[in-house]
Amino acid sequence: MAEPRDRNRPVIRLRVLRTERITPHMIRVVSGGEGLAAFRPNEFTDAYVKVVFPSPGVTYPEPLDMRTIKAELPSEHWPRLRTYTVRYYDAAAGELSIDFVHHGDEGLAGPWAANLRPGDEVWLLGPGGAYAPSADADWHLLVGDESALPAIGAALEAVPAGATVRAFVLVEDAAEEQPLATKGDAQIRWLHRAEGDDLVAAVRELDFPEGNVHAFVHGEAGFVKELRRHLLDERGVPKDRLSISGYWRRGRTDEVWRQEKAAERAQEEAAAVR
Repeated sequence: MAEPRDRNRPVIRLRVLRTERITPHMIRVVSGGEGLAAFRPNEFTDAYVKVVFPSPGVTYPEPLDMRTIKAELPSEHWPRLRTYTVRYYDAAAGELSIDFVHHGDEGLAGPWAANLRPGDEVWLLGPGGAYAPSADADWHLLVGDESALPAIGAALEAVPAGATVRAFVLVEDAAEEQPLATKGDAQIRWLHRAEGDDLVAAVRELDFPEGNVHAFVHGEAGFVKELRRHLLDERGVPKDRLSISGYWRRGRTDEVWRQEKAAERAQEEAAAVR
Protein backbone atom coordinates (compact mmCIF):
# COMPACT_ATOMS: atom_id res chain seq x y z
CA MET A 1 0.00 0.00 0.00
CA ALA A 2 1.13 3.55 -0.64
CA GLU A 3 1.15 5.47 2.62
CA PRO A 4 0.15 9.13 2.85
CA ARG A 5 3.27 11.30 2.71
CA ASP A 6 2.61 12.98 6.05
CA ARG A 7 5.73 15.15 5.95
CA ASN A 8 4.38 17.01 2.92
CA ARG A 9 0.72 17.35 3.76
CA PRO A 10 -1.21 19.63 6.09
CA VAL A 11 -3.43 18.06 8.72
CA ILE A 12 -7.11 17.85 7.75
CA ARG A 13 -9.31 18.91 10.66
CA LEU A 14 -12.81 17.43 10.79
CA ARG A 15 -15.64 17.39 13.30
CA VAL A 16 -17.46 14.27 14.46
CA LEU A 17 -21.02 14.20 13.15
CA ARG A 18 -22.03 10.92 14.77
CA THR A 19 -20.74 7.52 15.83
CA GLU A 20 -22.40 4.17 15.16
CA ARG A 21 -21.81 0.80 16.83
CA ILE A 22 -21.76 -1.44 13.73
CA THR A 23 -21.07 -4.62 15.74
CA PRO A 24 -20.20 -5.15 19.43
CA HIS A 25 -16.54 -4.40 18.62
CA MET A 26 -16.72 -2.15 15.55
CA ILE A 27 -17.37 1.59 15.81
CA ARG A 28 -18.04 3.75 12.78
CA VAL A 29 -16.99 7.39 13.15
CA VAL A 30 -18.65 9.73 10.68
CA SER A 31 -16.96 13.14 10.37
CA GLY A 32 -17.42 16.24 8.30
CA GLY A 33 -17.48 20.00 8.63
CA GLU A 34 -15.64 22.77 6.78
CA GLY A 35 -12.35 20.89 6.93
CA LEU A 36 -13.68 18.17 4.64
CA ALA A 37 -13.11 20.50 1.67
CA ALA A 38 -9.37 19.81 2.08
CA PHE A 39 -9.85 16.04 1.61
CA ARG A 40 -8.87 14.81 -1.84
CA PRO A 41 -10.35 11.36 -2.58
CA ASN A 42 -8.50 8.91 -4.79
CA GLU A 43 -9.55 5.98 -6.96
CA PHE A 44 -8.61 3.23 -4.50
CA THR A 45 -10.94 1.09 -2.40
CA ASP A 46 -8.15 0.70 0.16
CA ALA A 47 -7.96 4.49 0.55
CA TYR A 48 -5.95 5.05 3.72
CA VAL A 49 -5.62 8.01 6.00
CA LYS A 50 -3.45 8.46 9.04
CA VAL A 51 -5.44 9.43 12.10
CA VAL A 52 -3.38 11.95 14.07
CA PHE A 53 -3.44 11.64 17.87
CA PRO A 54 -1.95 14.75 19.54
CA SER A 55 0.13 14.28 22.66
CA PRO A 56 -1.80 15.42 25.75
CA GLY A 57 -0.89 18.87 26.98
CA VAL A 58 1.10 19.84 23.89
CA THR A 59 0.26 22.99 21.95
CA TYR A 60 0.98 22.62 18.24
CA PRO A 61 1.95 25.41 15.82
CA GLU A 62 -0.78 26.68 13.53
CA PRO A 63 -1.62 25.88 10.82
CA LEU A 64 -1.24 22.20 11.68
CA ASP A 65 1.47 20.67 9.52
CA MET A 66 3.53 17.57 10.34
CA ARG A 67 6.64 18.99 8.68
CA THR A 68 6.51 22.06 10.92
CA ILE A 69 5.70 20.00 14.02
CA LYS A 70 8.70 17.73 13.46
CA ALA A 71 10.98 20.68 12.78
CA GLU A 72 9.96 22.73 15.82
CA LEU A 73 9.09 20.19 18.54
CA PRO A 74 11.03 17.37 20.22
CA SER A 75 10.09 13.88 19.07
CA GLU A 76 8.39 13.01 22.37
CA HIS A 77 5.83 15.73 21.59
CA TRP A 78 5.05 14.56 18.08
CA PRO A 79 1.54 13.22 17.56
CA ARG A 80 1.12 9.47 17.21
CA LEU A 81 -0.24 8.21 13.90
CA ARG A 82 -2.46 5.23 13.09
CA THR A 83 -3.45 4.11 9.59
CA TYR A 84 -7.12 3.43 8.84
CA THR A 85 -9.25 2.78 5.78
CA VAL A 86 -11.81 5.33 4.64
CA ARG A 87 -14.95 3.21 4.70
CA TYR A 88 -16.80 5.74 2.59
CA TYR A 89 -16.55 9.33 1.45
CA ASP A 90 -19.73 11.14 0.41
CA ALA A 91 -19.03 14.61 -0.92
CA ALA A 92 -22.71 15.42 -1.42
CA ALA A 93 -23.58 14.54 2.18
CA GLY A 94 -20.36 16.06 3.51
CA GLU A 95 -19.37 12.85 5.29
CA LEU A 96 -16.24 10.75 5.70
CA SER A 97 -16.52 7.46 7.57
CA ILE A 98 -13.84 5.38 9.31
CA ASP A 99 -14.42 2.09 11.16
CA PHE A 100 -12.46 1.30 14.35
CA VAL A 101 -12.10 -2.01 16.15
CA HIS A 102 -12.78 -1.52 19.87
CA HIS A 103 -11.67 -3.98 22.57
CA GLY A 104 -12.26 -2.08 25.81
CA ASP A 105 -9.29 -0.07 27.03
CA GLU A 106 -6.87 -1.92 24.74
CA GLY A 107 -4.86 0.14 22.27
CA LEU A 108 -4.97 3.80 21.29
CA ALA A 109 -7.59 4.29 18.58
CA GLY A 110 -10.35 2.00 19.83
CA PRO A 111 -10.87 3.67 23.23
CA TRP A 112 -10.54 7.09 21.57
CA ALA A 113 -13.27 6.25 19.04
CA ALA A 114 -15.54 4.88 21.79
CA ASN A 115 -15.36 8.18 23.67
CA LEU A 116 -15.93 10.53 20.74
CA ARG A 117 -18.98 12.79 20.77
CA PRO A 118 -20.51 14.99 18.06
CA GLY A 119 -18.42 18.12 17.65
CA ASP A 120 -15.13 16.53 18.73
CA GLU A 121 -12.18 17.07 16.41
CA VAL A 122 -10.64 14.38 14.20
CA TRP A 123 -7.23 15.05 12.61
CA LEU A 124 -6.26 13.20 9.43
CA LEU A 125 -3.46 12.96 6.86
CA GLY A 126 -3.90 11.50 3.40
CA PRO A 127 -5.31 9.62 1.69
CA GLY A 128 -2.96 7.05 0.20
CA GLY A 129 -3.81 3.70 -1.32
CA ALA A 130 -2.81 1.16 -3.93
CA TYR A 131 -5.68 -1.24 -4.67
CA ALA A 132 -9.04 -1.22 -6.39
CA PRO A 133 -10.72 -4.25 -8.02
CA SER A 134 -9.53 -4.50 -11.61
CA ALA A 135 -12.30 -4.41 -14.19
CA ASP A 136 -10.36 -6.81 -16.44
CA ALA A 137 -10.05 -9.59 -13.83
CA ASP A 138 -11.98 -12.82 -14.41
CA TRP A 139 -12.62 -13.05 -10.66
CA HIS A 140 -11.67 -11.44 -7.37
CA LEU A 141 -10.29 -12.88 -4.12
CA LEU A 142 -10.72 -10.81 -0.95
CA VAL A 143 -9.18 -12.06 2.31
CA GLY A 144 -8.71 -10.39 5.67
CA ASP A 145 -9.55 -9.97 9.33
CA GLU A 146 -11.33 -7.12 11.12
CA SER A 147 -8.56 -4.67 10.25
CA ALA A 148 -9.12 -5.32 6.53
CA LEU A 149 -12.91 -5.50 6.69
CA PRO A 150 -13.53 -1.83 5.78
CA ALA A 151 -11.37 -2.18 2.65
CA ILE A 152 -13.05 -5.48 1.76
CA GLY A 153 -16.46 -3.85 2.16
CA ALA A 154 -15.44 -0.98 -0.11
CA ALA A 155 -14.05 -3.43 -2.69
CA LEU A 156 -17.26 -5.47 -2.71
CA GLU A 157 -19.22 -2.30 -3.41
CA ALA A 158 -16.87 -1.41 -6.27
CA VAL A 159 -16.65 -4.68 -8.22
CA PRO A 160 -18.53 -4.67 -11.55
CA ALA A 161 -22.06 -6.04 -11.61
CA GLY A 162 -22.01 -9.80 -11.89
CA ALA A 163 -18.27 -10.09 -11.20
CA THR A 164 -17.21 -13.35 -9.56
CA VAL A 165 -15.95 -12.78 -6.01
CA ARG A 166 -14.74 -15.11 -3.29
CA ALA A 167 -14.34 -13.38 0.07
CA PHE A 168 -13.03 -14.76 3.38
CA VAL A 169 -13.31 -12.64 6.51
CA LEU A 170 -12.03 -13.66 9.95
CA VAL A 171 -13.81 -12.07 12.93
CA GLU A 172 -14.16 -13.02 16.59
CA ASP A 173 -17.63 -14.60 16.41
CA ALA A 174 -20.99 -14.44 14.62
CA ALA A 175 -21.92 -11.19 16.42
CA GLU A 176 -19.07 -9.45 14.55
CA GLU A 177 -20.47 -10.21 11.10
CA GLN A 178 -21.94 -7.21 9.30
CA PRO A 179 -23.97 -6.68 6.12
CA LEU A 180 -21.79 -6.22 3.03
CA ALA A 181 -23.40 -4.86 -0.13
CA THR A 182 -22.24 -5.77 -3.62
CA LYS A 183 -23.47 -5.99 -7.20
CA GLY A 184 -21.02 -8.81 -7.82
CA ASP A 185 -21.69 -12.53 -7.81
CA ALA A 186 -20.06 -12.88 -4.41
CA GLN A 187 -19.64 -15.80 -2.05
CA ILE A 188 -18.71 -14.36 1.35
CA ARG A 189 -17.50 -16.77 4.01
CA TRP A 190 -17.27 -15.58 7.58
CA LEU A 191 -14.79 -17.38 9.82
CA HIS A 192 -14.87 -17.17 13.62
CA ARG A 193 -11.73 -16.94 15.70
CA ALA A 194 -13.60 -18.06 18.82
CA GLU A 195 -14.44 -21.34 17.11
CA GLY A 196 -10.89 -21.95 15.95
CA ASP A 197 -11.55 -21.27 12.26
CA ASP A 198 -8.41 -21.11 10.14
CA LEU A 199 -8.28 -18.42 7.47
CA VAL A 200 -5.22 -19.87 5.73
CA ALA A 201 -6.77 -23.34 5.56
CA ALA A 202 -9.99 -21.92 4.13
CA VAL A 203 -8.14 -20.21 1.27
CA ARG A 204 -6.00 -23.29 0.64
CA GLU A 205 -9.15 -25.38 0.30
CA LEU A 206 -10.78 -22.99 -2.17
CA ASP A 207 -11.48 -24.38 -5.62
CA PHE A 208 -10.23 -21.45 -7.66
CA PRO A 209 -12.63 -20.28 -10.41
CA GLU A 210 -11.34 -20.28 -13.97
CA GLY A 211 -9.41 -17.31 -15.31
CA ASN A 212 -7.20 -14.55 -13.98
CA VAL A 213 -7.64 -13.52 -10.38
CA HIS A 214 -7.12 -10.11 -8.80
CA ALA A 215 -6.47 -10.68 -5.10
CA PHE A 216 -6.52 -8.52 -1.98
CA VAL A 217 -5.09 -10.11 1.19
CA HIS A 218 -4.51 -7.93 4.25
CA GLY A 219 -4.57 -8.23 8.04
CA GLU A 220 -2.44 -9.85 10.73
CA ALA A 221 1.09 -10.41 9.46
CA GLY A 222 1.24 -14.10 10.37
CA PHE A 223 -1.54 -15.31 8.09
CA VAL A 224 -0.59 -12.77 5.43
CA LYS A 225 2.92 -14.25 5.20
CA GLU A 226 1.52 -17.78 4.80
CA LEU A 227 -0.96 -16.74 2.14
CA ARG A 228 1.65 -14.74 0.26
CA ARG A 229 3.69 -17.91 -0.15
CA HIS A 230 0.62 -19.98 -1.03
CA LEU A 231 -0.75 -17.60 -3.66
CA LEU A 232 2.57 -16.74 -5.31
CA ASP A 233 4.35 -20.08 -5.16
CA GLU A 234 1.62 -22.70 -5.02
CA ARG A 235 -1.21 -21.04 -6.93
CA GLY A 236 0.97 -19.11 -9.37
CA VAL A 237 -0.79 -15.77 -8.91
CA PRO A 238 1.34 -13.09 -10.63
CA LYS A 239 2.78 -10.59 -8.18
CA ASP A 240 1.20 -7.67 -10.00
CA ARG A 241 -2.26 -9.25 -9.49
CA LEU A 242 -1.86 -9.45 -5.73
CA SER A 243 -2.30 -6.69 -3.17
CA ILE A 244 -0.97 -8.19 0.06
CA SER A 245 0.28 -6.60 3.28
CA GLY A 246 0.36 -7.12 7.03
CA TYR A 247 -1.57 -4.36 8.76
CA TRP A 248 -0.46 -5.47 12.22
CA ARG A 249 1.49 -8.23 13.97
CA ARG A 250 0.32 -10.14 17.02
CA GLY A 251 2.30 -9.17 20.12
CA ARG A 252 3.71 -5.96 18.60
CA THR A 253 2.76 -2.33 19.15
CA ASP A 254 1.99 -0.34 16.03
CA GLU A 255 5.27 1.58 16.30
CA VAL A 256 7.36 -1.59 16.65
CA TRP A 257 5.51 -3.31 13.80
CA ARG A 258 6.08 -0.36 11.46
CA GLN A 259 9.81 -0.50 12.20
CA GLU A 260 9.92 -4.26 11.60
CA LYS A 261 7.90 -3.93 8.41
CA ALA A 262 10.21 -1.23 7.05
CA ALA A 263 13.23 -3.42 7.83
CA GLU A 264 11.66 -6.42 6.10
CA ARG A 265 10.84 -4.32 3.05
CA ALA A 266 14.43 -3.05 2.88
CA GLN A 267 15.74 -6.63 3.05
CA GLU A 268 13.40 -7.72 0.23
CA GLU A 269 14.51 -4.80 -1.94
CA ALA A 270 18.18 -5.57 -1.27
CA ALA A 271 17.64 -9.22 -2.14
CA ALA A 272 15.91 -8.25 -5.38
CA VAL A 273 18.89 -6.11 -6.41
CA ARG A 274 21.27 -9.01 -5.82
